[in-house]
Amino acid sequence: MEQGSRLYLVRHGQVEGYERFPIYGHTDVALTEVGLIQFQHLAERLRFTKIQAIYASDLQRSLTGARMIARHHDVPVQAYPEFRELHFGDWERLGLQDVRERFPEHVQNRMTDPVNFRVPGNGETIGELSDRVMTCFRRILKSRDGGDFVIVGHGAVNRVILCDALGLPLQNMFRLHQAYGCLNIVDYFPDSTVVRLVNG
Repeated sequence: MEQGSRLYLVRHGQVEGYERFPIYGHTDVALTEVGLIQFQHLAERLRFTKIQAIYASDLQRSLTGARMIARHHDVPVQAYPEFRELHFGDWERLGLQDVRERFPEHVQNRMTDPVNFRVPGNGETIGELSDRVMTCFRRILKSRDGGDFVIVGHGAVNRVILCDALGLPLQNMFRLHQAYGCLNIVDYFPDSTVVRLVNG
């Protein structure tokens, strides 16, 4: 990367079953009508930006939104499994309240050490998530010669990228909110990184 690149970092829109605060992780679920509308608005917001590349998680809730954004830009959507949400093991598909009731000790352990905690059932740690996301992200960034690009990811994925950009330890990642369909803007220069917008 010889010159500056602007990242438009997006979280997927509202998903089916959102009202019970579901933990989907690698579970592939569709967007609701509201989620589709959120992406319509976001696509319109980005319509006149000079986007040169669009990347997304390969899960449909992110990929669908990426394709909606791509309608206004003559670039393909490139899907990466590395940008999938954290894998939640035995917690996949459960609602947040279900997890709190069924796994109270594990929930406490996660709060105590969020980076290294592993969800039962061969779940993924935040540290492992960060390794796979940032390895892929740095490879993409290094390959670019400036220009604007989009990543449509997930809540934890976006927080990992934002923590890196802000120089925050991963244990603070949940201090950064990522609403459904939100937009973050980060400028990358050869010698510095500037975060322009978070959870917009």
